[in-house]
Amino acid sequence: MSSGSILPIQVEPDVLSEVHGHVGLITLNRPKALNALSLAMIRALSVCLLAWRDNPQVKAVAIRGSGKSGPFGAFCAGGDIRFFHQAAITGDAQLEAFFTEEYRLNHLIHTYPKPYIAFMDGIVMGGGMGISQGANIRIVTERTRMAMPETNIGLFPDVGGGYFLSRCPGHSGEWLALTGDTIGAGQALELGLADSCFDVARLASAWDALASTDFDRAGAMEQWLALFSVTVPVNSMVDTAQIDAYFSHPTVSAIVHALEAAGGGWAQHTAATLRRRSPLMLHVVLAQIRRARGMSLADDLRMERDMVHHCFHPRHLKRSDSQSETVEGIRALAVDKDNAPRWNPNRVEEVTAGMTAPFFSSPWTPQTHPLRDLS
Repeated sequence: MSSGSILPIQVEPDVLSEVHGHVGLITLNRPKALNALSLAMIRALSVCLLAWRDNPQVKAVAIRGSGKSGPFGAFCAGGDIRFFHQAAITGDAQLEAFFTEEYRLNHLIHTYPKPYIAFMDGIVMGGGMGISQGANIRIVTERTRMAMPETNIGLFPDVGGGYFLSRCPGHSGEWLALTGDTIGAGQALELGLADSCFDVARLASAWDALASTDFDRAGAMEQWLALFSVTVPVNSMVDTAQIDAYFSHPTVSAIVHALEAAGGGWAQHTAATLRRRSPLMLHVVLAQIRRARGMSLADDLRMERDMVHHCFHPRHLKRSDSQSETVEGIRALAVDKDNAPRWNPNRVEEVTAGMTAPFFSSPWTPQTHPLRDLS
């Protein structure tokens, strides 16, 4: 592969790939959808990363998103939730393939043997976190808006969310997972979800400089980082003590009641946010994060693959696929856009253990699990 050559394996226009110097460069190129991941994009990313993994001429990989005016400005807003909704309604088998292949891609990135650098500028949510949190270097900017907002659509923070959120300091993982709150660069750095902050004005220069970086030379990456990193304002920090005071409670109901009993504006706002989320999925998510603290990445992804199957096939709730919390949540947010989801149950106090426990029962045996070979 010559410098600047477009890879012949590239067939998906929403994912652009090229090699400059000894660096594989990936640009997510679906700006009108904020680079939301389709199954075709997941497959293109996987093909590209596997080819570069086995190519000794490629020493490192970098990934960015494109905004409406060109490179950068948005990283990735997550998975294509409108596809999820339509596929669930019609029984499209590609829905199952989407999650299996996406989680495999997440695992590939976390275990990639070469430096993988994620430029997390702009929106970084859901599936965007899945293709960036496994990076060796996770770069944020003053424009970064990061979140795992899945409870807003009756889902849970997947793509390895149980693994990386549960490893945030204290109980901040529970806070992010349950509320879906958005954080900026400083908060991401403090919570261990980013490694460095770059000035937006110098992103293009940093990207271009990778091509001339000698990755075989000791300290080369550190020098590159030092050249472009900037300091984040201290007023963007998280009050982890306040988060721990509420999100350390043993149940969702206890968390909500403690927040509602508090007098502060943040507590009241947070309680109101939780009351808008799917009560059932709040209970599932709290269990997910706490189970994942003791899990490897591979085991967490297998658990999440089980969970997402039950989200779209809620047989244990005696509901059809079209009656799932996830289908209803997407309908309210992105299809009908009435922002009035009809959750069932509609209060956290009404959720029982019998409703939540089956989410963690695998529909497969260990020998037939679609992610059985992840290690």
